[in-house]
Amino acid sequence: QVQLVESGGGLVQAGGSLRISCAASGGTFSRYAMGWFRQAPGKEREFVAAWSGRTYYAHSVKGRFTISRDNAKNTVYLQMDSLKPEDTAVYYCAADLRGLGSQWAYEYGYWGQGTQVTVSS
Repeated sequence: QVQLVESGGGLVQAGGSLRISCAASGGTFSRYAMGWFRQAPGKEREFVAAWSGRTYYAHSVKGRFTISRDNAKNTVYLQMDSLKPEDTAVYYCAADLRGLGSQWAYEYGYWGQGTQVTVSS
């Protein structure tokens, strides 16, 4: 059973930076594709970034956010720079044990509980 725990969320001013983390336990982390998604109040959950041998990003965050992973620590990170108020959301990490990864939430079988990121204007 895979468990994912996000951390590092908080309140930051617009233009600032924040790094959130997702620690995985159970299974073989290095084989998983990992994704980050977010959900703002009243909105659908949306894709942010993913790592499945290569990285890819939502258009809205490309050039500002960076996904990375440390397989020795079973952890995936999301570095968020030049934050905007519209980045405010609960951020979730997700694992695709098949190692494929995609922008589609239904491809991911395991999810963390989420971490709140709030960007003030």
